[in-house]
Amino acid sequence: MRPQATAPYAAAGDVTPAVLAIGRPDFPNILIDTLRRQAGVGHCMVFALTRAGSARCLLDAGNIPTGSDLGAAYAGQFHESDPNRDALFEGEGGAPIMLPSFAPRMYGARYRKIFFNDSDIVDKCATAIWTGDTCFYVNFYRITSQGRFGDAERARLQAIAPAIGASVARHFQQTATLDQNLAALFATRAPLSALTPREQEVCRRIMLGFSSEAISQALGISVHSTLTYRKRAYQRLGISAQNELFAIVLGLLAGASGLN
Repeated sequence: MRPQATAPYAAAGDVTPAVLAIGRPDFPNILIDTLRRQAGVGHCMVFALTRAGSARCLLDAGNIPTGSDLGAAYAGQFHESDPNRDALFEGEGGAPIMLPSFAPRMYGARYRKIFFNDSDIVDKCATAIWTGDTCFYVNFYRITSQGRFGDAERARLQAIAPAIGASVARHFQQTATLDQNLAALFATRAPLSALTPREQEVCRRIMLGFSSEAISQALGISVHSTLTYRKRAYQRLGISAQNELFAIVLGLLAGASGLN
């Protein structure tokens, strides 16, 4: 029998750091740190599913090196064969959903090989919440070196799941609103409007705190292409660093506010 971890956790149910990080670029790091302290979670992935059938990977943070590849594969096709899919789509708006405990037999052979065997995942818990037409599906994983979740860790996850799900939903709703505002700014205000559409998409996500890898995944392009678009955008803007991009955008936003 695997011995239970003896390292002390933070105060039970304390997800305050994650709540306070909503809307901030460091939200993914704060979230996984909170989950690690609360319940020994190794990795967290968040997907947005819609009733129309689309899926996107919104967050990938933790100790699984191939997490971004798994997120892209799940969003691309494997969400359709997820055994939790029926339970997810039977959920009602605003009510937290706690998914069944992980059991390898729940998954098909190919799914199990890619998402568990090859990625070294040995256990999973999950929660979800619907907001309008979007389901925010939050997955918690542990790898071989950590062993499976213990009973106490599962109980903690179940206790904090509603707050975690609501925080994730709120964060990505705020991020979507900010991205809409940035899109309008980039489309209409010089010098940002001089960028190509793809350069604008890359720069907007830089403003939202995305890493190069996250931008690549969101746009469906390689990291090399992301870096190329960033380089071209900076050249057009006459800048060489991210802080200069922030200065341009914040200057335009301040100017717009001053006119109102």
